[in-house]
Amino acid sequence: MKKQLPFLIASGIFFILFSQNLYAQGCVAIRPMSGCTGISANSVALTKGQWQAGANYRYFRSFRHYRGDSEEKERLEQNTEVINYAHSMDLGLAYGITNRLSVAANLPFISYDRSSLYEHYGNSATANPDHKRFNTEARGIGDLRLSGTYWLFNPETHMTYNIAVGLGLKLPTGNENVQDEFHKRRSSDGSDSIVVKAVDQSIQLGDGGVGISLELQAFTSIFKNGTLYFNGFYMSNPRETNKTVNRVITPTTTDIQKITAFHSVADQYVARLGLNYAVLPAEGLALNLGVRAEGIPAKDLIGGSKGFRRPGYIVSAEPGVSFQRGRAGFSLNIPYALYRNRVKSVSDLADPTGQAHGDAAFADYSINAGIVWRFGGHNMAAMPGVPQFKNATN
Repeated sequence: MKKQLPFLIASGIFFILFSQNLYAQGCVAIRPMSGCTGISANSVALTKGQWQAGANYRYFRSFRHYRGDSEEKERLEQNTEVINYAHSMDLGLAYGITNRLSVAANLPFISYDRSSLYEHYGNSATANPDHKRFNTEARGIGDLRLSGTYWLFNPETHMTYNIAVGLGLKLPTGNENVQDEFHKRRSSDGSDSIVVKAVDQSIQLGDGGVGISLELQAFTSIFKNGTLYFNGFYMSNPRETNKTVNRVITPTTTDIQKITAFHSVADQYVARLGLNYAVLPAEGLALNLGVRAEGIPAKDLIGGSKGFRRPGYIVSAEPGVSFQRGRAGFSLNIPYALYRNRVKSVSDLADPTGQAHGDAAFADYSINAGIVWRFGGHNMAAMPGVPQFKNATN
């Protein structure tokens, strides 16, 4: 048992690292979600009857515009870029039904701020000679997620490797039709006027759909104190569009433009692969380094794919650090974008000329910090083979 202790501690810390929220870093609107239920401090390695409460904070600032994988650097040079500031706090509670099966509930609290020129007076020097920038906001709860995770192998006998499968349900508790004030110039005299309408899809609090998530996670020890991990997540949203108006239909609106009349309820996905290393196992300190890919597909797996969306994906390097002591755990991860691609949407693909290709603003990095607290259940230190917190009983 003493020989296995460093690995047990490393594995427990490794699981903490996955208690992060899922967000695309910019206008590619991935909804706030807790990380895959299996490899997260919210839901894994809970003994029968044990509870865990967690809080995860995430921040990013998106401002770099991409069309395909080419950055439109002139947007920054001309000061016409869109800037999104995103803050969220995800609160979660998990319960161990057995030593292999756990359930969890997570609810994000979100604050978005978006500044732009084009949504108000416009980007052109003629329409907006003073380059006036205005803000829109969205604040409130996001979409509630209920999930369950099951370990395929008995954690008590499979200490060096395991695989977990998860199933989740996303409920549309977040407002998908947040409204705010937009500044427009009157055509008569150029004076300022206010129009109230839906904010951009990237800062809506929810998407209005019931989603189903499928998850797969795995880990294996590859050397002393070193653990290789994989984490995959796909959220299917069968609903095609919600009721949030993106474009007012008029007699002159083309069939292609009608595709984006309402906001799309899009699928989303995340995949992570990396290495976790226990630097000081006895002190509960570990480092991790991985690759993370997340995005929105142009077409959904189930159901139609019409509506306004900005499909695309980000590939990031994801370094992190974690610390675990007693009942409590802390983690900090900072994914840094290596590759960004705003792919063509359904409406772009419908253009017979092949020239249509919308853009999206992406962030350079995001900051993710999480804390967890476990209580109840059995003394996990007395359960050989289960990667757990030590002394986490009441």
